[in-house]
Amino acid sequence: MNTKRISMFAGTVCGIALAGTAVAGMNGLSYDLTEQVGAGAVAGTYTVRVYADMDSGDRLDAVYGNSENQINVSYLDGASAYQDALGGATSQSINDAYFAFAPSMEWDSYVTIGNLYSGDNALQNIGMDWTSWDPDGGDLYSANGTWFVTPADAQGEAVGGRVLVAQFTTYAGSGEYDISFTAGFQGKDSSGETWQAGHTVMITGEAVPAPGAIALLGLAGLAGRRRRRA
Repeated sequence: MNTKRISMFAGTVCGIALAGTAVAGMNGLSYDLTEQVGAGAVAGTYTVRVYADMDSGDRLDAVYGNSENQINVSYLDGASAYQDALGGATSQSINDAYFAFAPSMEWDSYVTIGNLYSGDNALQNIGMDWTSWDPDGGDLYSANGTWFVTPADAQGEAVGGRVLVAQFTTYAGSGEYDISFTAGFQGKDSSGETWQAGHTVMITGEAVPAPGAIALLGLAGLAGRRRRRA
């Protein structure tokens, strides 16, 4: 599986300063363009995995929406979500043991904290209405919902300075960007102080080869070498 990391727009929209909390601990959002491989590759789509970029020793406990930092996954200029019929809105619904007979489930669109799949996964959610996004494939919005883990759950800890928060598989639109993802984020810094902040990332898949294109490029290169040898 090939991935390409993108940090093309990852800025803080606004922070929440609450009594006893510090605004720190998260530097923004980035994403990896992830090549779909295997029998489950979904024609006409591309997949990205979105990460919270963290300071050393910090962790992420919640992705939330409120009056100041709404959760908003918006599809732009005709783009739309791929939602697998056997998948679900969160990583709790993605059991990788099923991929052998439901291979396209691997490329479902869903949210998470830390874990890509359901195994050893403590993710919970409250107040989220997933219906318009999963299964309908439209936008996701919440001003009073959250997906979260507890501070005792290891999956909130950064790995290589990052914590996974979503996988999006998308039919591209006609504009420069296909997805705008905004949310509030909460965690703890290395000293145990709570931080909260809002962040946005703009996502495009224009740099991702279609499934099988990498193999075709390899064949083209081989043919070129053969012609030169001739």
